Amino acid sequence: MTEVDFDLVVIGGGPGGYVASLRAAQLGMSVACVDLRESLGGTCLNVGCIPSKALLRSSELFAEAQHGLAAHGVKVGGVELDLAAMMARKDDVVAKLGAGVGGLLKKAGVRQVVGKGRIAGAGLVDVERPDATSESLRARHILIATGSEPTRLPGLSVDEKQIVTSTGALALERVPERLVVIGAGAIGLELGSVWSRLGAEVTVVEILDHILPGMDREIGKAAQRVLRKQGLRFELATKVASVEAGPAGVTLQTEPAAGGAGKPLEAEVVLVAVGRRPFTEGLGLEELGVARDERGFLQVDGAYQTSVPGIFAVGDCVPGPMLAHKAEEEGVACVETLAGQRGHVDHDRVPSVVYTWPEIASVGRTQEQLEADGIEFRTGKFPFTANSRARISGETDGMVKILADAASDRVLGVHILGPLAGDLIAEAVVALEFGASAEDIARSCHAHPSVSEALKEAALAVDGRALHI
Repeated sequence: MTEVDFDLVVIGGGPGGYVASLRAAQLGMSVACVDLRESLGGTCLNVGCIPSKALLRSSELFAEAQHGLAAHGVKVGGVELDLAAMMARKDDVVAKLGAGVGGLLKKAGVRQVVGKGRIAGAGLVDVERPDATSESLRARHILIATGSEPTRLPGLSVDEKQIVTSTGALALERVPERLVVIGAGAIGLELGSVWSRLGAEVTVVEILDHILPGMDREIGKAAQRVLRKQGLRFELATKVASVEAGPAGVTLQTEPAAGGAGKPLEAEVVLVAVGRRPFTEGLGLEELGVARDERGFLQVDGAYQTSVPGIFAVGDCVPGPMLAHKAEEEGVACVETLAGQRGHVDHDRVPSVVYTWPEIASVGRTQEQLEADGIEFRTGKFPFTANSRARISGETDGMVKILADAASDRVLGVHILGPLAGDLIAEAVVALEFGASAEDIARSCHAHPSVSEALKEAALAVDGRALHI
C-alpha cells in the first residue's frame, strides 16, 4: 500500500465532488478526487439528470414529428421509433460529457483515483481499486460528496427489468405496453413523460392528493391538467399495498391513502420513484462517530464541517434540496471557506426544475408556505396564452406566478409552468439574491418577442397593471 499527501481528498466525483475539486485546485490546493466510476459526474451525469434529459429531448422530437409539425405546415409520414438509436445517442452524450469532466480535472492538476474510498482515521482515506490493489491518501481535509441513491419501498424487490428505479427506466430495451410510476415527483413525471411519448400507457400513483410535493400547489394542479392532456393517468391519494411480479407482468394492489377498498393495477414495468436517500454506507463514518440527523443526512455546520474536525460534506448527503446545482454551489462554498474566503449557499435561493414539457420551475417560497407562516403577500400571474413568443411557438400552456411581500413588494417566490421555464427561472433567482421587488422586474426592459416578457407581465400584475391581458 502506497501513501500520498494532499491538501484535500474528495470522496465522490459527482457535481458536488468534481466541482469542489476544480475550485480547490484553482485556489492552489493539491487535490485528489476518489470515485467508484472511471466516468466522473456521479449519478447526475451517468444515470440521472443528463441521460434523462437526453431521452426527454429525443422523445419530445418524436412526439412533435407525430403530432405537432402539421400545424406548422410540415407534413411528415411514416414516423417510426428507433429506440436503439435513441438510447445510443443518450449514451454518447453521457460518454462525451464524462470524458469532458475527466479532462477538466486533468487540466486543473487534480488526481483522479478510481476506487472505493473509506475514511480510515484522521486525515487518511483508504482506496480499494477495482483490481483489488489499494492505496492510502493522506489529507489535511476530507470532503464527502457521495450523493444519494433511490429510496426503496419495503418489501419491493428491484430487478431493474420489471421493477425498476430511475437507473433501469433509462435503459429499457423496448417500450412497455403499460408502465406504472410510483411517485409523482420530478423523476417520476419526467420518466413517465418519456415513455408515454414513446407509446406506453402510463399511470402515476401518488400517496398524496397532489403531484409535485413541495412545489406551489396552483402550479402543480395546472401541470397535472397539461400532463393528463398528454396522456398520463393519475391515481392520487393512493398507496401501493403490494406488488407481485411474474412472467406475465406485474400486479400492483392499490388502496386509498385514507383507507377503503382498493383495486389492482396491471403493468409490464413498474418504476419506483419515491425519492432518494443519502449514500454514505461503507465510508467508515459510524466508526468515526460522524453525526447524522433522523433522516440519515450528515450534520454539518456553516462551514460544511461534520461533527468530526477535518471531515466535511456537501450535496445530497447533507440536508437541503437534493439537486446537482445545489451540490456544486456547496462544494465551491466549502473549499473557499477552507481557503480563508467566505462561502455560503441559501437553500431558499436554489431553483428547482422539472423537465417535462412544458417545464416547471420554482424558486423561493410557495403560496402554501407563506400562508402557513402568516406572511401577507400579493400575487401576480400571467398566462403564456397571452405571450407573443409562446403563441408563435405554439407552446401556450402554463403561466408565471410571482409572490411578493405585501408591504415591501420584495419578491418572495417565483413559480413557472411553461416553455423554457428552467431558463426563465434564472432571472428570478438573481432577483431573490439581490432582494429585488416585483417593481424592479416590472421596470426592467425585456426583449420582444420573448417568453421572458411573461415574467415582466407577472411582475406588473402584482400591482394590478399587467399590460397584455
